[in-house]
Amino acid sequence: MLRRAGIFALLSAAALLAPRIGVAQSPIKTAAGSRIERLDPALDALIDPNARVEQLAEGFAWTEGPVWRRDKGYLLFSDIPHNTVWKWNEAEGLSIYMRPAGYAFGTNPPGRELGTNGLTFDKSGTLVVADHGNRGISRWNDSLFTRTVVVDRFEGKRFNSPNDLVWAPNGDLYFTDPSYGLRGLNKDPAKELPFNGVFRLSASGQLSVVTRDLTFPNGVGLSPDGRTLYIGISDPENPYIMAYDVPADGASFGKGRIFMDGRARVQQKLQGSFDGLKVDAQGNVWSTGPGGILIISPTGKHLGTIVPGDVVANCAFGDDGSTLYMTVNNKLMRVKTKTKGLGF
Repeated sequence: MLRRAGIFALLSAAALLAPRIGVAQSPIKTAAGSRIERLDPALDALIDPNARVEQLAEGFAWTEGPVWRRDKGYLLFSDIPHNTVWKWNEAEGLSIYMRPAGYAFGTNPPGRELGTNGLTFDKSGTLVVADHGNRGISRWNDSLFTRTVVVDRFEGKRFNSPNDLVWAPNGDLYFTDPSYGLRGLNKDPAKELPFNGVFRLSASGQLSVVTRDLTFPNGVGLSPDGRTLYIGISDPENPYIMAYDVPADGASFGKGRIFMDGRARVQQKLQGSFDGLKVDAQGNVWSTGPGGILIISPTGKHLGTIVPGDVVANCAFGDDGSTLYMTVNNKLMRVKTKTKGLGF
């Protein structure tokens, strides 16, 4: 069964309209230094040659975990160091959705990254978050502003700092758990698990390990048929996107294979790592990586790169599914595409 570890009251959004110090929303403009690197003619079917990268807002600390709320037409994204989830749409612009979004109680936080990381919605439209600062997965009731802990331990040991998450078609939830939220990372005395894992929480509430072999598992996504699980490793010593065949029972995973090898790009000293990733309806993988957002065909061919001019943390499809929103260092950006994100 799902582990209900407690409900924590959260301050309402109405009470959280504090001054947005250092956060600026300016007229939408082309992002400085941005471009689209085209490596294969097949990219033209995914992004128009005249597409431009637009900057929507700036002045955050480190943006992450974007997700589009389809029924209400807005984007949510995390600012982890500022412990805030922000809301943005074209008509209303930028506003605080939740603050504090993560760790809020006690005097001994596990690290400096207290906020949420990856965000997603379940099939009922409820927000489910990688509760980075609280070291668990949480479900939010955003009308009552309460949070329920879904799971925060494996075999009695606390997670490190859940990072990103994705739903499978059958209702299973996959999530990554590197140690970025701990002060000392892998050497932190508060680290209880001896590995940085990827986990599966089945629709029936059974928790199992997909793999414990990756150094810093980060972004996670699934192919359209749900049979391939992609995991980005945000480690310059192991710069890979791994692919795993999803077993029939959902639990007994085998060894993964390298889907994208980023070593050459690391050697070129391109900024960024395999952090967040999303999959489109055609099965192409859109992953942050050294140099920007790499667009990779289902067969593993690198078709091109969105270069936004800064380090990208994550991305998500929004609007009608054909806009890619990007959390870029301390900024929010977007680019129009000719494809649609999975699920639209």
